[in-house]
Formats: sequence, structure tokens, C-alpha cells
Amino acid sequence: MAHRRMSRLPIRLAAAALLPALAVHAQPEAATVGDVLETQTRTTKAEQDAQAQVDALADEAQTLLGEYRLKLQTLDQTRRYNANLERTVADQEREKASLVRQIDDFGQLERGIVPLLLDMVDALDEFVGLDVPFQLAERQDRVARLRALMDRADVSVAEKYRRVMDAYQVEAEFGRNIEAYTAELDTGDGPRQVEFLRIGRAVLAWQAPDRQMSGYWDTAAKAWQPLPSRYRAAVRQGLRIARKQAAPEILTLPVAAPSAP
Repeated sequence: MAHRRMSRLPIRLAAAALLPALAVHAQPEAATVGDVLETQTRTTKAEQDAQAQVDALADEAQTLLGEYRLKLQTLDQTRRYNANLERTVADQEREKASLVRQIDDFGQLERGIVPLLLDMVDALDEFVGLDVPFQLAERQDRVARLRALMDRADVSVAEKYRRVMDAYQVEAEFGRNIEAYTAELDTGDGPRQVEFLRIGRAVLAWQAPDRQMSGYWDTAAKAWQPLPSRYRAAVRQGLRIARKQAAPEILTLPVAAPSAP
């Protein structure tokens, strides 16, 4: 009996001894699971944060890439603009050099053309003095204005040339048209207003307003001569034609024969 009770006691003691051990082993296992869960949570949060950072960096990289491409495009445009600007500047330099040469050439031309223009004015003055004396005051005044123009410093050589050529053109037109005008003429009994008929430079005749007196310029004698009465009607008709009061027709008027050179 005693032996049987003794055998149970060690079993109970062993069981009692195991309880604290089990409790000790169970406690660390519960803490490890919590730590694992917490660690996993932290890891998940860290992964999420890392992913967010990766996404942010990816967005930033994409933005920077777009800016980089824009900068490249701007740089390319700037290079092309600069290249065009360099070509433009080079062309302007060539144009500048050409203008400098032209100015130099014009200076030489100007030194040659001014004396020529002066000679042309002198020739025009002489021509008017030797020509048929129609509109004489107006033509002499035109020559006088040209002489004054040639001495003006505020008028360019080009303008002087244009004005001289205009005067020559006016004189050339006189030889191709017909004209009627009123002016004063000394008919022998004092100055009086008469009507002049000019047909080119071939005929210059006059007639008194009362039609009783007529005359013409004799180019050979370089003087006014009386016109026979048979020409009075032709002079009158010529005046009407010149004023566009009658249709053109053939007129019989004295014309000086050309002289041999």
C-alpha cells in the first residue's frame, strides 16, 4: 500500500513540475505571433510608403523627362534661329559692302555728271535763244530756274538730273504739238495783245483780235514778217483747231524751207 502511494506522488509532482514549464513555453509563443503580425504590418506600411515614393519618383522622372524634351526642342529651335541669324548677318555685311562700293562709285559718277548737267543747261539756254520765239518768257524762266537749282546744296544730284531731263522733254514736246495762246507783241505801232498759232516748230504765226493784221516768224531772217491777207483765214482756222474748236484739217501756211548745213 505504501509503495502504491509513493508511486503516485512522483507522478503528481512531475505533472506539477510540468505546468510551470508549459506556461513558460506558451508565453514566448504568444509574444512571437504578435511581433510577427506587428512586423508584417510595419513591413506592409513600409512597402506602401516605398511604393508611394517610387510612384512619386516615377512621376517626377516623367515630368523631368518632359521638361528635358522641351529643353531639347527649345535648344534646337535656338540653334536653328542662331544659324539663320548668322546667315542674315553675313548677307547684311555683304549688302553693306555693296552699298559702300555703290556710294564710292556714285561719288565718282557725281563728279562726272554735275559738269554734264551744267553743260546741258547751257545748251538748253542757247537753244531757246536760237529757236522760234514762242512762249519765250516761260522758256527762259525755266532755264533760269535750272541754273539756280544747280547751285543748291539741299537738292540731290538725282533730282537735278530729273529736272534737267524734264526741261528737255518739254522742249521736245513743242516740236510735236499744236498750240494757241495770247501774248503781247510789238506789231509796229506799239505793243498789243495778239493770238499766236504754233504748229510744232514749223509755223509760228499771229493774228490781231480784229483779224485785220496777221504775221509770221521768218526763221531765215529771224524776224517777224507780215502775212498776206490770203493766209488770214488759214491762221484763224488753225487757232480754232489748236483750241479744239474745230476738227483737224489741212491748212495752207508759209513754212520756211530747210537750209543746207
